[in-house]
Amino acid sequence: MGACLALRRRALLGVGGGTLLGLGSAQGRGTYPGQRPVSIIIPYAAGGIPDVFGNSIIQGLTERLGGTFVMDHKPGASTTLGTRLAARARPDGYTLVFAGNGTFSITPFVLRNAGYDPAKDFTWLGMTGSALYLFVAHPRWESLEALLTAARRRVGQISYATWGVGSSAHLGTFDLARRAGVELVHVPYNGTAAALTDVSTGRVDFMLSTLAPAKPHLEAGRMRALGVAAPTRYRLLPDVPTVAEQGFPGYEVPNWTAVAAPAGLASPVAVALEGALTATFADEQLMARLEPLGITSAPTGAQALREIVARDLATNQELVRRAGIIPE
Repeated sequence: MGACLALRRRALLGVGGGTLLGLGSAQGRGTYPGQRPVSIIIPYAAGGIPDVFGNSIIQGLTERLGGTFVMDHKPGASTTLGTRLAARARPDGYTLVFAGNGTFSITPFVLRNAGYDPAKDFTWLGMTGSALYLFVAHPRWESLEALLTAARRRVGQISYATWGVGSSAHLGTFDLARRAGVELVHVPYNGTAAALTDVSTGRVDFMLSTLAPAKPHLEAGRMRALGVAAPTRYRLLPDVPTVAEQGFPGYEVPNWTAVAAPAGLASPVAVALEGALTATFADEQLMARLEPLGITSAPTGAQALREIVARDLATNQELVRRAGIIPE
């Protein structure tokens, strides 16, 4: 297993150079993207945060590269349907995919055959941001320490909700329980909304959630924020400590999003897309609009993305193994 992972990491870190063979019709015109529309596959249902990112990507790329960029929603099979289509498309720059770290660095270990290999099948172009994860609980829990103390006393009685086995919420909470030395009851749901509702009513004790769907519950007093699963406090929630501050140094749950193309994308096109994405998400006005949704800047550039994907593949492979998740 270790040797296999090492090979995957080396392959991943080598992706991205591309060759002129992938330039296709763009080379003939001497410009990219020219008159041909570029499809940005979104492997999620329409609406919500993915579309916020998608619209920002389209506006940024259009302003900087010209041409026409369109969102192409391809949800299904735990986001693998659209991602698989992108991985198998021609590497000519006219099919891109926008997805998050769950799709790229968790799902390949949770599904027996996701249909793509993140170490081999993509040209990484750049990150588009990071969406905040935080632990939220029914208001009866005054702090993360109080909840974990109760979990130590009442073994197997404190419950947490997620949107599914092998999700970021599942692995992130499993990691916290492992570090804290407690046994928790996992209650998986079919979606975030139902999970948050049951936490807010007290049927389930707590959960790891992104900020945007939890925000109405927090503002209404139906939930309490117990800790931010990021290296630093969130500027708009200055009184909520990080989990790391509360006795778990180094704890974080990555939640980055990124744009990729099929492996073999020609270097000139990859460089153009990378530069346009970097400039788009370095724009302070755009990031100021995204911040209330819990979205912050992420490291820019393809090389940073390659390194982070490699890191998270290693981390998540080990967490999936420790959690005893059997690929379906």
